Amino acid sequence: MGYRDWFDNHAEKHAKIVESLPHLSDKELIEYFDFDNMKVKHPDFCPLYEKDKKCHDMDKLNCYFCSCMHFRFNENGINKVDNRTCYSYCSINSSSHKLFKSDTAIHNDCSSCKVPHKGHVIDKYFSRDWREVMNKCDENI
Repeated sequence: MGYRDWFDNHAEKHAKIVESLPHLSDKELIEYFDFDNMKVKHPDFCPLYEKDKKCHDMDKLNCYFCSCMHFRFNENGINKVDNRTCYSYCSINSSSHKLFKSDTAIHNDCSSCKVPHKGHVIDKYFSRDWREVMNKCDENI
């Protein structure tokens, strides 16, 4: 699955959950997306839920954003670096991000970065519309 397919698929799943909870305040909605709650109530939201495995080693992992508002991608390639096509990067150049490099491609590796899963970040960027927050991620748009 490519970035765009994942992005659209995830946006739909997120929207359905949010739309099913109009009675929750913003704070309650954010709390609802706690990893331990989501793996029980929405096991199809993330493939890691069935393995009871977190994507990041955090005591209090919140899955509201899942992806990061600072992640940028372009499935056609963004630029060339050392004869490799770069397909994604971190727009804030987080000190936690890494790069995955193959012979022909470079992809951003966010596995060590916890930015979108922290409460104060979710509060800062919060919107009930996931696409609104993530609207700069796809550089094809």
